Amino acid sequence: MSKKSRSVISVIIVLTLVLFTLAGCSKTDPAPAAGGSSNSSSNSSSDSGTAAEPAEAITLPVGGHVEAEGVSDKPIRIAFLSWQNNPFFQVIKEGAEASVEYLKNFNCTVDYISMGEDLTTELTIAGIEGAITKEYDAIIVCPVFDGTEEYINKAVDAGIPVATFCAESSDPGKRLFFYGQNAYVAGQLHGKLIEEYTGGEGKVGVITGVLGAPSHDARMNGAIDYLKENCPGITIIGPYENSDKGEVAYSQTNDMLTANPDLKVVYVTAGGPFGAAKAVQDAGLTGKVGVFAYDHTPENLEYVASGEIVGLVNQDPFGQGFDTNVIMFNYLVFGTQPASDFIECALDVVTPDSIKELYPDYAN
Repeated sequence: MSKKSRSVISVIIVLTLVLFTLAGCSKTDPAPAAGGSSNSSSNSSSDSGTAAEPAEAITLPVGGHVEAEGVSDKPIRIAFLSWQNNPFFQVIKEGAEASVEYLKNFNCTVDYISMGEDLTTELTIAGIEGAITKEYDAIIVCPVFDGTEEYINKAVDAGIPVATFCAESSDPGKRLFFYGQNAYVAGQLHGKLIEEYTGGEGKVGVITGVLGAPSHDARMNGAIDYLKENCPGITIIGPYENSDKGEVAYSQTNDMLTANPDLKVVYVTAGGPFGAAKAVQDAGLTGKVGVFAYDHTPENLEYVASGEIVGLVNQDPFGQGFDTNVIMFNYLVFGTQPASDFIECALDVVTPDSIKELYPDYAN
């Protein structure tokens, strides 16, 4: 091989090595996104959030069903407006407080705000207007009464999305979603339970929370309509209004028992059923008069275990406090729409026969 040929080959080799080195330097493997792989499974996002997880893994509390989709790039503020007049709302408060601790890891502040002890339209309106004035990013409220939808619409028109829980107006207005029972269906379920308990005959006393509150009326009418249609031998006593208070239910039940010694059932459509149960217990009528009611709260479960409450339907109060806030957070930050505009709670029933299995801590 000539000297000239060897020189050409040497130049080619050097050039090849240089090009190979440059190619290697210009191509790097992409680093995984913070908190996850580079292939995100999220199919909804917005400019105000990322799919990144917090530095430490955050576990859902017991009773929570919905996870935050990621961290918000900017601080989010949610006003949670509830009531504090009976143990049921205490469990909702526990759920909301759990969401406070959970969502702070995702750059979100939830303010739990009690609207008071007495359920009124005026207090609901004041709570919503206060949250609008403070310019929260979202409002979650238990509005209960007709007429409140006008102020829900006012918030939405101001750019503040609103969700409702537990009990709302018969006109939902522009709210994003409602989380709670189908109240009429729950009433129908109680009608069937009462039919089974009484054999379709006897006197049934009815105590409701607030007459005119759509959810309370729906539970009451669901049961009464079922009994009128299927049990002509049933006589309805009442309804009486207890404003969700146990001590009032206690007094009303005593009055019904005095006036109707053959009373078979007390049906409480809203708060305070433990008061009715205590009246039955104090009268020595356990096993003779049964109370049907709502909410698997500790105060109620004690009377299921001792036999005064014979049918208790749940409505997921912890989820109403926790899941509502997380669903709203995901909507605000990632644009994720709720699965439905009516997120319906399961109608779980506990009886003296099933409490040992469902709530062993309360079983005698």
